[in-house]
Amino acid sequence: MASALIRSRILLKASRTNKSNRRFFCSNKESTISSQPIISDLSAAAGEAPAQAVGSSENKAWSFFKYGIVGALTGATAFAGYASYAYSLDEVEEKTKALRESVNYTAGNDASNVERYQGLLYSTAMTVPAKAVELYLDMRRLLEEHVKGFTEPASEKLLPDLHPAEQHVFTLVLDLNETIIYSDWKRDRGWRTFKRPGVDDFLQHVGKFYEIVVYSDQLSMYVDPVVERLDTNHFIRYRLSRSATKYQDGKHYRDLSKLNRDPGKILYVSGHAFENSLQPENCVPIKAFKTDDMGEVPLDTALLDLIPFLEYVARNSPSDIRKVLASYERKDVGKEFLERSKDYQRRMQEQRQQGRIWHR
Repeated sequence: MASALIRSRILLKASRTNKSNRRFFCSNKESTISSQPIISDLSAAAGEAPAQAVGSSENKAWSFFKYGIVGALTGATAFAGYASYAYSLDEVEEKTKALRESVNYTAGNDASNVERYQGLLYSTAMTVPAKAVELYLDMRRLLEEHVKGFTEPASEKLLPDLHPAEQHVFTLVLDLNETIIYSDWKRDRGWRTFKRPGVDDFLQHVGKFYEIVVYSDQLSMYVDPVVERLDTNHFIRYRLSRSATKYQDGKHYRDLSKLNRDPGKILYVSGHAFENSLQPENCVPIKAFKTDDMGEVPLDTALLDLIPFLEYVARNSPSDIRKVLASYERKDVGKEFLERSKDYQRRMQEQRQQGRIWHR
């Protein structure tokens, strides 16, 4: 009986021990299972951290390279713009001559291997900037030639050579609008062109002494038909239109130096002579011709008043007409010449009278 009681107690104690062991094992198992995701997450995070670090470093390098290229292009563009503004093409070629020639640098025959290697490295390093400068010069030369076609006269010699028998003849250059004609436009009637009073007699008279040239800033499609109707007797030898002008500062200027004539024998007559000519020393100012508010042609004798001066120049043939024109100090030459002629005739008459009295 006692042995049975002892045996039952031992079995009870053993069963309690097994339950506690099973409970402890299960708790360890659960902890082990639950710890697996945590370990895997930590390992994944540890693996992603270097990848993210590598990716961020690559992005930084690419951004630095990209902004470096943009900065270099911006700087090169700014430098090219400044060079184009501040220096002419010849000046840029002269200043970059040493840089462009550095590509062909070679060490002398007596140079050491180190010096030759340094020279090779130097010429190789200068290849890119030298080629960039050459490309800039080629592009600028091409652009300036293209722009020159719109801003410079169509030719270096706008007129053919003067005949040897006419080397003494003066060239009379006439502006067209507001000088020998006037054109205006109104919505109710369109364009109308008016001849300046006395223009027919003027052309007929001075055509005997001068080579007459019309030089206008209008297009040839306008100049040619107007001159053909105006000058039916063909006293005007040549017509020059907008393509023969020099475009500068938003205006078309008459460049008398391109006429292929002696500058000392050129007279430019215009109602806006000093405003649209590049050679003011050859200008003969005249009153601008316009119609009145009613469209009526006013009484005007400016062209006829200019005939005595032009005839005087043609008959006396001064060596340089520019000196003669300078004496008029940009005044109305026709009126000033008439006033001087009257004073001269009056003085001559007084001298004759005094001479006759003295002889008596």
